Amino acid sequence: MTSLVRHVTIDCADAHRLGAFWAEALDGSLGEDDVPGDPEALVTADGISLLFIAVPDAKSVKNRVHLDLQPQDRTRDEEADRLVALGATLVADHRRPDGTGWLTLADIEGNEFCVERGAGERAGAE
Repeated sequence: MTSLVRHVTIDCADAHRLGAFWAEALDGSLGEDDVPGDPEALVTADGISLLFIAVPDAKSVKNRVHLDLQPQDRTRDEEADRLVALGATLVADHRRPDGTGWLTLADIEGNEFCVERGAGERAGAE
């Protein structure tokens, strides 16, 4: 029997606050028993489960692992605007003139993630 990835675990300063951001970003939900001040918060969304664990260490370098988001019902730019409105920040613009590429954003604790072209944009390019 092989192993399965149960969830992706992300160290953070405030598990509930960061979990709430990602629950909103992914149209998911926090665990029913997750409350502010808890050292852990579990986010479930279509296709992924993220576990946030509070640690005393501050983030000091670029992420070695990051999430790539592909919007299903928005364009890449619409999704990036929505995420910025939730508190994310734009880190780098890797869009190309032909429409390919991605945007690198950071969540509310500085963890980088990418927003790729939306499903409709990809379908239109094929």
